[in-house]
Amino acid sequence: MQVWQRWAGIGLAIGAIGALVPVVLGHHVGSLDVKEPLGRISEQPSLEPPTPDLEGLDLLHLTLQPDRVTSPLGHGLTAELTIEPQLQRSALSIMKRYDLPEAGVVLLDVKTGNALVYASHVSRGEPFDVNVRAEAPAASIFKLVTAAALLEVPGIDAQTEQCYRGGQSRIRADELLDDPARDRWCASLSMALGRSINVVFARLARRYLTPQSLTEMAGAFGFGTATPFDVKAEAPSIDLPTEPVEFARSAAGFWHTSLSPLAAASMAQAIANAGIAYQPRVVRAVLDGTTTAWRAPVPPVTLRRAMKREAANELTKMMLQTVASGSAFKAFHNPSGGAYLPFIPVAAKTGTLNRNEENRLYTWFVGFAPADKPEVAIAALVVNTPLWRIKGPQLARDVLRAYFSQHGYPGVTPP
Repeated sequence: MQVWQRWAGIGLAIGAIGALVPVVLGHHVGSLDVKEPLGRISEQPSLEPPTPDLEGLDLLHLTLQPDRVTSPLGHGLTAELTIEPQLQRSALSIMKRYDLPEAGVVLLDVKTGNALVYASHVSRGEPFDVNVRAEAPAASIFKLVTAAALLEVPGIDAQTEQCYRGGQSRIRADELLDDPARDRWCASLSMALGRSINVVFARLARRYLTPQSLTEMAGAFGFGTATPFDVKAEAPSIDLPTEPVEFARSAAGFWHTSLSPLAAASMAQAIANAGIAYQPRVVRAVLDGTTTAWRAPVPPVTLRRAMKREAANELTKMMLQTVASGSAFKAFHNPSGGAYLPFIPVAAKTGTLNRNEENRLYTWFVGFAPADKPEVAIAALVVNTPLWRIKGPQLARDVLRAYFSQHGYPGVTPP
């Protein structure tokens, strides 16, 4: 039976998807009865020792000292953060140098979930924390979720080929129909991810996925629930339509989902960590004067398994195309073709979407490096006006340059 023939029954059930997402995400910290969608392997969540009251923690007001970063708490306490001072200064300097209207960047340690960079910038109006705000459309970053769902379909892998036509900036209904006489180009799933070929994802999603299966996978990546963090974070939203053509467009990243930089960095960390998501953390210790009143546990806190190890490895291979030859090639290479991060493979996905009526251009870069032995996961969001200087990929590139030059990687220069 074709997927689309089953949609009549799904239409009645889709109203319950909002209720389904919390079930999918019920295996966060403290949940012992885990219900995994699509046969995913359960990981027993870690139980974190009680965390002290972090009331008053404001990540927009940090004190950057030579060897540590702190932020005041209530009751005379101080939070010592996981942020690396030099990297934080570099990220803030880049944002200020280019006078970005709105921008946020989060750099996570893949193996611990600790935030090494947590920088937010708003050049006009009242400042707010861009990193926890899920106002931005997920755009083509959602292709990572669609790709993960497709990789669970038997017979689909990075080399699965789909021929196509059109679909560059929008997807018409007729472009979703296979037509050998008019489909002039063909691309593997890997190439389609790296070059962000919308219609390939739309066609494959239309053929193999349903709103329910894709919503379940999105839930496993954190959509629909707030990311557990040391400050309150907004939940990335998802509301996939049941109408077949609009569903296919959504699977390619055209609206119906939103994302925060914090949640996007958590997605990248999960893929880099063979499919296991750790809780992102920014508070290392709570100080009462010179006394350590509380210290975070060293082991990472497991949130869930987002995808199977084999699928995460396959998705990593696909994400390598983005910087090596795809949509982020120019950002990560100088005009002569030399890499800004030589000998460091970067797995990534870019995303771009306009809200024309508001003159807001959202540009994303989400990924991790080195792809063969991941150390850091990154998400960078830049919200530009029609006049802009850099986008999300350039911001992410320079933060990664700061990290790898600081850690002595040969050939990498500071931004």
